[in-house]
Amino acid sequence: MLYIQESLSQDEEVVHVGHFHWMYTLQSIMSIVWGVVGCIAVICGWLYFQSHFGTGFYSENLFGRIREMHPGLRLFAFFLILLGIWGFAQRMIIKATTEIAITNSRLIYKRGLVARYVGEMSIDRIEGVNVLQGILGRLLGYGRIMVRGMGVGEVILPPLRDPIAFRRAIEKARTT
Repeated sequence: MLYIQESLSQDEEVVHVGHFHWMYTLQSIMSIVWGVVGCIAVICGWLYFQSHFGTGFYSENLFGRIREMHPGLRLFAFFLILLGIWGFAQRMIIKATTEIAITNSRLIYKRGLVARYVGEMSIDRIEGVNVLQGILGRLLGYGRIMVRGMGVGEVILPPLRDPIAFRRAIEKARTT
């Protein structure tokens, strides 16, 4: 919350801070899992093909058989793992560099590591707040918030834990 603390004015105070839901982290971890599953599927497919349609000259050791794979297939399997790690790293960087808060005078949404995107909206300019929750979000308590402003456009926040409390905090800041 470094950016938010730096950007507060003298009489401004933080009313509520938005946090990512644990499901976002689980989706990040699943990127790695799907990369490993894809890699294993490529290797097992090749081993199945070699055992049923191959020449019969293969090593008894599993790692020896993997070394006998075509270099393109090994590279593709490795690429699938790298793709999973890339997806995980990208989501975790987004999570680590995003700050969402409601103060008594504005909504602040900052994201970005090197390039910074800051969406700020004055509380008195907020026209409406929509909570976007699917079935899983409703069951597990997470959702997205869409804040519409008068003449400002809209700010769509990433999946947050307890979006109803976030909406209530916006309403509370608007009334005070």
